[in-house]
Amino acid sequence: MKIALLSHELPPETGHGGIGTYTWYQSRALARLGAEVHVLAGASEPTPIRTTELDGVQVHRFHRQNRFMRTLMRCGGDSLSWTKNRLRNAVSMRSGLKQLCRDHEFDVIEVPECGAEGALLDCVGETPMVVRLHSPARMIMPFHGIGSIDTSLCGSIEGRALRRASAITSCSRFLAEESHRKLGIDSPIQVIPNGIDLELFDAADPIDVRSRFGLAQDRPIILFAGRLERRKGIHLCADICTSILEDFEVDFLFAGADPDGFFALELHPGLGSEEMKGSVHHLGKLDMRSLRSCIRQCDVFLLPSLWENCPYSCLEAMAAGRAIVGSDQGGIRELILDDETGLLAASGDSVSFASKIRRLLDDAGLRTRLGTAARRAVEATFSDARIARLSLNHYQGVIDGTGYHKDYDPPPGEDRDGL
Repeated sequence: MKIALLSHELPPETGHGGIGTYTWYQSRALARLGAEVHVLAGASEPTPIRTTELDGVQVHRFHRQNRFMRTLMRCGGDSLSWTKNRLRNAVSMRSGLKQLCRDHEFDVIEVPECGAEGALLDCVGETPMVVRLHSPARMIMPFHGIGSIDTSLCGSIEGRALRRASAITSCSRFLAEESHRKLGIDSPIQVIPNGIDLELFDAADPIDVRSRFGLAQDRPIILFAGRLERRKGIHLCADICTSILEDFEVDFLFAGADPDGFFALELHPGLGSEEMKGSVHHLGKLDMRSLRSCIRQCDVFLLPSLWENCPYSCLEAMAAGRAIVGSDQGGIRELILDDETGLLAASGDSVSFASKIRRLLDDAGLRTRLGTAARRAVEATFSDARIARLSLNHYQGVIDGTGYHKDYDPPPGEDRDGL
């Protein structure tokens, strides 16, 4: 099978967001299963198509820039920034794929909805196009304070690809149900979760986090990893930190970009003048080696998001065997079983989060039990090889027109690997 995956995001050049991380893992896993895989990704600067091979995957970087694109980016100021980003991406992906199709005949093309990669793909002919739901604009943009016009236009651009899709997949049941309800999608949505390469994750050469960042060697570490934005629940963390540091000598680490200066302007000042038993640090945006080292060496992984689909931050913490405190919200509930593979706190409730963290800090045995169970859950259900097999089954059904697929979520008691 010859597969094209389109994603502006693809590390290391164009970001480490969830869509890029999914494309990275998925493309490599599909190639290991014998598929011929091509990834059309964005680039940091305008460039003609430049192709490299990575672990059996043909990666084509492309960023179109012309007079139309430059004029588009000057229109509307910042009020339509998301819409302009989507249009620029859609135009660039259309041009790039058109060039690839001169030399390649693909059996199936997969695009994410969020970057509008598929909005203008009129060059694919009869090739089936699978649209994968990650984080639709109409669901996530309100958390960013984006205006209604920009949100509506972004949603319309994304909707164009969804209407033209041969099939739609989602990384969680939560997102599939929300998309039926809020986006008005009438066609079936196949749920196939995100996958992670455990062998690659385990092989990462760790750094000594405590030495690198000047932390005490005997203090537990509580880690928040992600963009410091409201959707990720960062606004809850001042109260969480204050509550915990009143009684526990721990180090809170915040790893991730802070585009609005939240840490310096609100979170750190919000801790007040009360004497703290531990410390709070913003590490900034880390490279993957450093970030994974932080995850593997933390004692508690904090995930207070207000909206998530199938977050890679959670999957990586599970892969590392960490004790997780996550929101009882969205797709997190499909990854974490409360008191079995982690602890779930009430979404948006800092007191609930502090209570769960206290429980873990008081009970090292509980941390070990939950972390071990979390690792086993990833091995059984969320390995990239397993997800790639499910995807190939679904692709084949789309190509054949049979609708053949296998659900990833079996009845209770069934062997998940026996699907």
